[in-house]
Amino acid sequence: MSDANVRIPEEARDRLAAIAAAEGMSLRAYLARLAETLLTPQERAARAEQAQAALKEWNGYAPTRAEEQDLDSELDRRLAQAAAR
Repeated sequence: MSDANVRIPEEARDRLAAIAAAEGMSLRAYLARLAETLLTPQERAARAEQAQAALKEWNGYAPTRAEEQDLDSELDRRLAQAAAR
């Protein structure tokens, strides 16, 4: 396996190193594990489609795009409200 150099701000590197150390890992191992667990945008979209298909099959729930946007807006509003507290 070859290594790669990634340039990030020193503060970000130090924060990641501290998180890794708290989990008993090297920064290299922590970043490798992080890369394995995060989803790409395409993977997230595929999972969302799978979830929508499962909901539709389970209980017939199939929101329109407009309904999804309304729900997303409401969630954003509530998250902003909670963050302001």
